[in-house]
Amino acid sequence: MAKEIKAPTFPESVADGVVATWHKKPGEPVKRDELIVDIETDKVVLEVVAPNDGVIEKVLKEEGETVLSEEVIAIFKEGAVAAEAPAKEAPKGAEQAAPAQAEAPQDLVLSPSARKLVEEKGVDVSQIQASGKGGRITKEDVLAHLSGGAAAKPATAPAAATAAPQMPALQVQSGERPEKRVPMTRLRASIARRLVEAQQNAAMLTTFNEVNMKPLMDLRAKYKDIFEKRHNGTRLGYMSFFVKAAVEALKRFPAVNASIDGNDMVYHGYFDIGVAVSSDRGLVVPVVRNADALSLADIEGTIKEYGLKARDGKLAIEDMTGGTFTISNGGVFGSLMSTPILNPPQTAILGMHKIQERPMAVDGQVVILPMMYLALSYDHRMIDGKEAVQFLVTIKELIEDPARILLEV
Repeated sequence: MAKEIKAPTFPESVADGVVATWHKKPGEPVKRDELIVDIETDKVVLEVVAPNDGVIEKVLKEEGETVLSEEVIAIFKEGAVAAEAPAKEAPKGAEQAAPAQAEAPQDLVLSPSARKLVEEKGVDVSQIQASGKGGRITKEDVLAHLSGGAAAKPATAPAAATAAPQMPALQVQSGERPEKRVPMTRLRASIARRLVEAQQNAAMLTTFNEVNMKPLMDLRAKYKDIFEKRHNGTRLGYMSFFVKAAVEALKRFPAVNASIDGNDMVYHGYFDIGVAVSSDRGLVVPVVRNADALSLADIEGTIKEYGLKARDGKLAIEDMTGGTFTISNGGVFGSLMSTPILNPPQTAILGMHKIQERPMAVDGQVVILPMMYLALSYDHRMIDGKEAVQFLVTIKELIEDPARILLEV
């Protein structure tokens, strides 16, 4: 029985999408709930799976074509045809390539990017060591297998993912000047458009300060092992402290937690903190909602979950919608100082940076301390310079005396 395969229902904020990758070709057997196509929107990649066992009869939208919400993209035929297809379609010269796919265990789960790489390279997935959540094979696992190295650890995946996989290294011969043209993804195009709009439409300024990280580092070193045991493996990081410090500072300076809607200034009575996360498709900002009501462990657990989702391309549009304030941590990549760009319609963003030991004057003595530069970019239409500076000073004071975060003083 023939059945239409349609694009998913897009949210109101997403006008259309682009067919990114067909994982199955016409006539190729497909099992129920198996991934058949990825559709890329401005914000996330949406996966379309097979409704039943069968084969794809006809593809109506090729890779790179634009699709609308619920638009028909293929014709699917249900039934036992899927079981017969391998014998009919197996090419004569594929005796050596086929076993790698046939012998792969059926219960292995691959991320979309990993699946695409496996198909391109003809890798035997049964030989790949999985490091993803729930035994999921990630793109980093496939790359590590191809290079003969160990599987990438989840903790380092976001940093490794920034290596722009769309742009492979060019083999340069002496005297040659090669170039490679790669289409910009919709997500990166959307990021570029929003950043340009933020610079054009906002009166953006940045104020800086520095914070002594030693008290926080000592506190973390003292309790991190107990914290991890108490909270089922959740690690104690610095970001949760900065989220809690930001919430306390936002309570004192409501304009920093506001947004501009036309000629109206919207003050928010809740604290949804966006945390910038790097993925192989670009920078995304999932939102930690109601951060004021969360514990440090809850915040760390939420951020970890978002990081895994971003790595595996599983972030939903709902995860990134909204947000009243954003925190970006360029320090994980070694940035010593930067000027973060606003995330519209928010009016401010906090930038964290690398912890660097520097000589500091303390009570007339030169002391080596681990210091971090902080940057607050803000919209001067909404926030005065005095408020911005006082907000950043509040963050500094709370981080340098972490007990004040718990006491809310």
